[in-house]
Amino acid sequence: MSTNASSVTDEPPAPVTWRIVVGYALMVLITVSLIAAVLAWGSKLSPAAAGVAKAVPHAGAGHQLDALYHVLLCLVLILLLGRWLGKLFIHFGQPRVIGEMVAGIMLGPSLLGHFWPEATAFILPPHAQPSLKIIAQIGVVLYMFLVGLELNAGLLKSRAHATIVISHASILMPFLLGAILALWLYPQVGTADVSFRSFALFMGVAMSITAFPVLARILTDRRMENTELGVVALSCAAIDDVTAWCLLAFVVGVANAEMGSAVQTVVYAIAYIAIMFIVVRPLAIRYLGHDSVAPQRRMTVWVLVALLFSALTAEWIGIHAIFGAFLLGAIIPHDCDVAEDFRHKLEDIVKILLLPAFFAYTGMRTEIGLVSGWQAWMFCAVIILVATLGKFGGTLAAARFTGLNWRLSAALGILMNTRGLMELIVLNIGLELGVITPTLFAMMVIMALVTTIATTPVLHFLTTFRPQAAEADSAG
Repeated sequence: MSTNASSVTDEPPAPVTWRIVVGYALMVLITVSLIAAVLAWGSKLSPAAAGVAKAVPHAGAGHQLDALYHVLLCLVLILLLGRWLGKLFIHFGQPRVIGEMVAGIMLGPSLLGHFWPEATAFILPPHAQPSLKIIAQIGVVLYMFLVGLELNAGLLKSRAHATIVISHASILMPFLLGAILALWLYPQVGTADVSFRSFALFMGVAMSITAFPVLARILTDRRMENTELGVVALSCAAIDDVTAWCLLAFVVGVANAEMGSAVQTVVYAIAYIAIMFIVVRPLAIRYLGHDSVAPQRRMTVWVLVALLFSALTAEWIGIHAIFGAFLLGAIIPHDCDVAEDFRHKLEDIVKILLLPAFFAYTGMRTEIGLVSGWQAWMFCAVIILVATLGKFGGTLAAARFTGLNWRLSAALGILMNTRGLMELIVLNIGLELGVITPTLFAMMVIMALVTTIATTPVLHFLTTFRPQAAEADSAG
């Protein structure tokens, strides 16, 4: 029997549809009820700290050259270091993005700033950080637009019942565990100016993220994108992304406003999403689809205008510009000429130049030294454990319930535990809003790195070790 990934693709017949529907309804009802109970219970907790949970710029005013000089210097360094570390991580079977994430952290206070603080202060002094932040945010907006363009609605339709159940289980379980974990973390690392509700909801979302682009890259590098495992994983990750970003939009609305204003934000967000799908999507299909009679080259400027307007609308509503960019990309036909043209023109600029700016900005805000002492590292270990158990356990249980075998279910659970860049985007939003402290931010960044790094070796183990056992597994 073949020893490659296809050895895990055999599966028993899927259960009847009514069982999946009933199971899905019970899963959602029970999980939402438990989350509501956790929020009600946690509202009585008091945090240990009373200060504002904002990132603090690091020491040193830096050499007072023009901000552009420091930003350009920072970009040069992050590009070179990220490229070198990216090749190093690829050599060990890891995606390049891990090396780029590590490069950003190395240039910040965690490494360079710890041993040579003057160098960090010169590379990016406080007066230059806002300029890098704007570049990083523009890069993330364009990146999320490209992520939306890569979504294949056909994948979502082809396996609707199973993929919806699996992907939502992979969100609900870590979301619930994240909210429960907040009961323990909030009194330890929370702040008085952040309500437990906002803190717990954000922890739930942060635990629920799957990095669709990194997952797709891992599958492509291993030539598994067209296998049963690859198709199911990509389908689940696509639904996971859409759902998780909608949840994040809700949480940002809650964190940005009082409860009454949060409800208004959610209503606006729902109306905005409805307009995008009911009004804008048919127009996108008409003018950008394969049957369009409009010259595709003339549509570029209008797509860019729509991208900026969608991002502006989402930012005005209070659900962050990146959601607007992602949503517009998702409603544009992923295989149309305009989508292909944008991917071809933007991908290199965004991924090679603009995203490293985001890694550098994230690295400057990440100080691993804040995680000091056995108690802090215990918190970090528990966060990693809960994040992994939630994603892996929720995916595994739902995959088995929908009829996949143990081996395929376990491999799917490992893939859905990939977080990478998407997690960093969410964490930066939480830090920017003041929902999490710099210390918790550092712990969550470590969690994102560990769970993403673990994906490739564990997946390799599951898809190559003891291939003879796959035949037995395929029987159930």
